Amino acid sequence: MQFCECGGLLVPSSSGSVCRKCGKKSSSKVNIKITTKSEKEGMAVIEDNTPDLPTTTKECKKCGGKEAYYWLIQTRSADEPPTQFFKCVKCKHTWREYK
Repeated sequence: MQFCECGGLLVPSSSGSVCRKCGKKSSSKVNIKITTKSEKEGMAVIEDNTPDLPTTTKECKKCGGKEAYYWLIQTRSADEPPTQFFKCVKCKHTWREYK
């Protein structure tokens, strides 16, 4: 990068370079190299769409299914118990319960 005497950035033009701040023209050429990111080599495809979560016996309120995945997240302050989330294995309905 090159800068003008006023502190502005010199950008390329047909006759050399021009200051973006004051508009002063300079005969010095500004070399620009444009690079682009290459495409990624490959993409991993996951064919199994089942979550890696433990299951429990819990009735779904939406479809009546008897099995659900579960996980715990601390959604409130540290002195409060964590929130338990459930996701029905059958219909994928998600709900939460507070302890």
